[in-house]
Amino acid sequence: MMRAMDRRRFLEAAAGVLAVGAAQSAFAGQAPPATAAPAAATPPPPRPAWSKKNTFKLKYAPHIGMFANAAGKDPLDQLRFMADQGFTAFEDNGMMGRPVELQQQMGDLMAKLGITMGVFVVQTGGNGNSGFTSGKPEDAGTFVKQCEAAVEVAKRVNAKVMTVVPGNFDRRLPIDTQTANVIDTLRGGADVFAKNNVAMVLEPLSDTPDLFLRLSSQTYMICRAVNSPGCKILFDMYHMTKNEGSMIPHIDLAWKEIGYFQIGDNPGRKEPGTGEVNYKNVFKHIHERMQADKRDFVFGMEHGNSIPGVEGERAVIDAYLAADAF
Repeated sequence: MMRAMDRRRFLEAAAGVLAVGAAQSAFAGQAPPATAAPAAATPPPPRPAWSKKNTFKLKYAPHIGMFANAAGKDPLDQLRFMADQGFTAFEDNGMMGRPVELQQQMGDLMAKLGITMGVFVVQTGGNGNSGFTSGKPEDAGTFVKQCEAAVEVAKRVNAKVMTVVPGNFDRRLPIDTQTANVIDTLRGGADVFAKNNVAMVLEPLSDTPDLFLRLSSQTYMICRAVNSPGCKILFDMYHMTKNEGSMIPHIDLAWKEIGYFQIGDNPGRKEPGTGEVNYKNVFKHIHERMQADKRDFVFGMEHGNSIPGVEGERAVIDAYLAADAF
């Protein structure tokens, strides 16, 4: 028998399906055929026996797919499941590529559930070209337009921060010239974001040595030079433990310019407790600094699950409960 909570969600989904209108008859005076019945929505799977409302000290943000076995494939059902488990934030790198109608539905549901929207990625093409480092005016102009498009998405989903990656080195130019070009390009986007009370967060990465932005200190210097509330640091703890280590000291050095955190243990880029990082101590340190400085952050869970299936999803939640117990 369907539980009350599942019955509510089933009816809610079914009510949103548009009925098929009656077609006009090809013969004069003939009544139109009966309206087709709305297609039945697939209800989410029953909640696992371990499902419960947890309490977390920090705003950990799962992503679409992380709990797909327990919650079903529908992004809206996955958001409901996250809220049911006690998560108070959410991130979605691919939000800009989702249909506008779905963006609005997700934004409305997050507002209803009390979920804070974390980052989505500004679609700049920056991971595979030198559009930020080359200094070409047309590239800077394109970036401004991409930022303007991102602001419209942010309005639908109530986002305050968006990820930007400045792309690859331009091997033809000196490193300091490239840095100046990146700063100039980012200033145009920062102006767009600042006037809309949102910000881009620059993410140094470890994926390939061809990427221009790799260190938190380098990103800190660029943010100081851009000198705008519209440009901050995304401190991804997986990438930074690979590129520079000494995570807590580097967080302290970059603290004034950090706007967002992401999580992933190393090696493997899975949930806390599966690698070498002592996330319990890292979270405790950040939490203490947050309270002292009256700051708040979302912590994006940008990693995979170490175990497949529903049990792997339970393991992710248990890992965060353990790391959050400081």
